[in-house]
Amino acid sequence: MRQPTAKQIAKSAARLYAVQALFQMEASGQTVGTVTREFVTHRFGATYEEGEFNEGDVDHFRAVMEQAVNWQAAIDQLTDRALVAKWPIDRIDPVLRALFRAAGAEITRMDTPPKVAITEYVDVAKAFFPDGKEPKFVNAVLDHMAHEAKPEAF
Repeated sequence: MRQPTAKQIAKSAARLYAVQALFQMEASGQTVGTVTREFVTHRFGATYEEGEFNEGDVDHFRAVMEQAVNWQAAIDQLTDRALVAKWPIDRIDPVLRALFRAAGAEITRMDTPPKVAITEYVDVAKAFFPDGKEPKFVNAVLDHMAHEAKPEAF
């Protein structure tokens, strides 16, 4: 298995930060501009008690944030169609909601190949839920979303 490049690591970190930032926006009511500035200025590459955070790809982070916020309603509708009827997006864990919005932005609004986006965001789910069933759930939902949004990619 090939080692990821520095650019790939930075993009992966940007995806994790985007999920955190989207969660923070929803929880705090802060604007995308405020949260984006905070993350770029204070979180990327920061050192905390838990360890050092990777430098993220700032351009990728900003693009995911912008697309996720600007297209949130359409992404949420796509996500809802991928979820079981009893579990609309407003009933799922807010971290997963943020993850689906970030991944949905990449799948529907950016040039990220759907399979890459799915793999990357399943890894993000593993970071947030290392012992749970959430990564498998994320994989299934994102696969459904990608097949609907970009069937030609499969």
